[in-house]
Amino acid sequence: MKDLTTKQKEFFNQLKQNYGAEALPSLETIRQNFNFKSRNSVVQYLNALKISNLLEERSGRLYVANAARGAFLFDTKVRAGFANALDDSVEKLISFDEELSLNSPSVCVFKVAGDSMVELGIYEGDYVSIRKTGEAKDKDIVLANIDGIFTLKTYRKKDSKVWLEPANSAYKNLYPKTSLTIFGVATGIARKF
Repeated sequence: MKDLTTKQKEFFNQLKQNYGAEALPSLETIRQNFNFKSRNSVVQYLNALKISNLLEERSGRLYVANAARGAFLFDTKVRAGFANALDDSVEKLISFDEELSLNSPSVCVFKVAGDSMVELGIYEGDYVSIRKTGEAKDKDIVLANIDGIFTLKTYRKKDSKVWLEPANSAYKNLYPKTSLTIFGVATGIARKF
């Protein structure tokens, strides 16, 4: 963004905030929403953002580039034990959309309710991304429907026996009485403080 003017940077930040991963609206809508005097001005701003690789075209529509919606990943590790000094060496710009495959139509996000997975670090209020699939391997964390109720648990299989295992010693394993259907496998979690 270093080659952009201050106004172009502000415009881009507003686009990012307003539209995120959605396709940008028409030139006329942008003109009205951002108080441009002409559509030609909008085109000039959008072209500057495209040249800076902050916008990308997909299927004839403009989007804020995935890499531009991310957060900076520093190559300095942050210790959870003893403190260390952070340096300013940025490794790359990351996008949680890409890291968790959130742009894929086969991935969806659910908000966690309950405390049955706390021993794996999954807490109430966390967001879990689920890759839709009907199959799971032993020890995958899955979103499953067991006897008509959806739940997030660890899928377990030994020989021909399958069950769902909570990650909280206060809860018991769940064995299907009539049905167990895997909706998808967890790919990651996100938490807001």
